[in-house]
Amino acid sequence: MNPIRVALPTFLLSLAALAHAADRPNIVFILADDLGYTDVSTYGSKYYETPNIDRLAQEGVKFTNGYTNGPNCQPTRAALISGQYGPRTGIYTVGNIDRFDWKSQALRPADNVVTLPADKITIAQSLKNAGYATGLFGKWHLGGQPAAHPSKRGFDEAIVSNGKHFNFVTDPKVSYPEGTYLADFLTDKAVDFIERHKDGPFFLYVPHFGVHSPYEAKKELIEKFKAKPAVGGHKDPVYAAMLASVDESVGRITAKLDELGLAENTLVIFSSDNGGVGGYQREGIQAKDTTDNAPLKAGKGSLHEGGIRVPYVFRWKGTIPAGTVSKQPIASIDLYPSTLELAKAQKPEGYTLDGVSYAALLKDPEHGKVERDAIFWHFPGYLGAGNNTWRTKPASAVRSGPWKLIQSLEDRSVQLYDLDADIGEKNNLAESQPEKAKELLAKLDAWRESIKAPLPTKNEAQANGAPKGGKKKRKRNQ
Repeated sequence: MNPIRVALPTFLLSLAALAHAADRPNIVFILADDLGYTDVSTYGSKYYETPNIDRLAQEGVKFTNGYTNGPNCQPTRAALISGQYGPRTGIYTVGNIDRFDWKSQALRPADNVVTLPADKITIAQSLKNAGYATGLFGKWHLGGQPAAHPSKRGFDEAIVSNGKHFNFVTDPKVSYPEGTYLADFLTDKAVDFIERHKDGPFFLYVPHFGVHSPYEAKKELIEKFKAKPAVGGHKDPVYAAMLASVDESVGRITAKLDELGLAENTLVIFSSDNGGVGGYQREGIQAKDTTDNAPLKAGKGSLHEGGIRVPYVFRWKGTIPAGTVSKQPIASIDLYPSTLELAKAQKPEGYTLDGVSYAALLKDPEHGKVERDAIFWHFPGYLGAGNNTWRTKPASAVRSGPWKLIQSLEDRSVQLYDLDADIGEKNNLAESQPEKAKELLAKLDAWRESIKAPLPTKNEAQANGAPKGGKKKRKRNQ
C-alpha cells in the first residue's frame, strides 16, 4: 500500500483540526474580588488608577449594565462556573446559615450549600471536552475538600490561594520568594500558562483575591497614593495600591498576549464578583466604607445596584469594535453559554444553563441585543454588617428592561425603580406605578416557582415570643 495515500487523509484531518482551532478564540477571564462599579477609572474613579483596565476598554467594549448573580463572593463564582442560578446550586451566600445571628430575626434562612455540587458540569469541563487547555490561578471558593479542588472539576492546571496577600498559602503547595505579593504570584502563573499553551486553544481563569480584605499592599504603591488628594468616597491609599496591583496584572497578561501575537485570537474579559465594600453609611448602615459605589446605592451584600452592578470589559482585537460601550444587561450566568458558542462546543446533554449567549453581541456591542426577558436574584438569608445592622435581609429581585423590583421576604413589601432615569435607586415607584410593580412581581413569582427557589421560614423562637438578642458572628472573608 502506498504510504502517501495512507498519510494523506491523516494530514488533511490535521489541517482541518488546525483550521477549526484557529477560528475558536482563546478565552482569558480575569476576576477581581470586591471591586466596585466606579472603582475603575473608565467607570468614573478620579482617585484610583487603572490604566491597563482602561486600555482594555479603549481596545474593546465596556458594559455599563454588567451584573453579578450574587451580592457577595461565593454565589457569583458558583453562577460563573456552573452557568446556573443559585436555586439550582443551593449557593446563595458564604458559609452556613449560622454565620450571622439570624435567631434574633423574623425568619430562618434557607439552608446554604458551601461546596459546588458534584453533579454540576463546570464551564472548564465543557471547554476541556471541546479541546481547550484549562487553567485556574487564584480564588476558587467553591469547596476546600480534595474532591472539590478545581483540578478535579475540569481544570488541567489549578493553584488556589486566598486569605492573605503576603505570606499566603497555596493548594497545592508552591514555593515562592519571601515578600511576594499574591497578585504578582498569580500573574506569574497566568503568564507562564499562556506561554506554554500559546498554540491554543486555552481557557485561563484568573480570579484574584485583590481587592478583598485584609487590606495589604506593596509599600511603594501605598506611598504613591498617600500623596494624592481624596476624591469623593475614593480615598484609601492601601485599597488604591491593591487595585493598582490587580491592574498591573491585567497589563502583564494582555502584554504577553500581544507579544505572542495572540491578541486577535484571544477574548480577554475583566470583571468583579460583587460590588465594592462601601456606600453603607449613606444608607444608615453601621459598617466601614472602604470605597464608595456612588452614584449606585449601597454596596457588597446588597441587592441594590451597588452590590450587584460591576465593571465588565471585553477585548478581542479585530473582532470587537474598539472603544465601544454597550448598555445591554449581562450577568454571571451568561459567561458559560457565551464561551460554549465561541468555542463551538456542545452544551452538556441534559444540563440546564440559565444564561444567554452574548457571543454575537460582542461583534456589534453598540447595537446588538441578547434575547432575554429578565435577570433574577434570590437571597433567602441574612448578611450582617455589625452593630445590629444588616447589609441584606432576605430578598429577591428582578430586572426587566430598565425596570427593577426588589421584594423583601420578611414583609413582602416591594421597591420599584426605573434604572434608566434613576441609577441611584432614590425614587421608589411602587405606589405611583402599581401596574408595573405587579407585572414584575408576577415575573419574579413565576421564576421562583419554576426554579423551585426555597424561601426562608418563620423563626419559631421569635414567633413564640423569645427575646431578641445575641452577638453576631463576623468573619473577614465574605
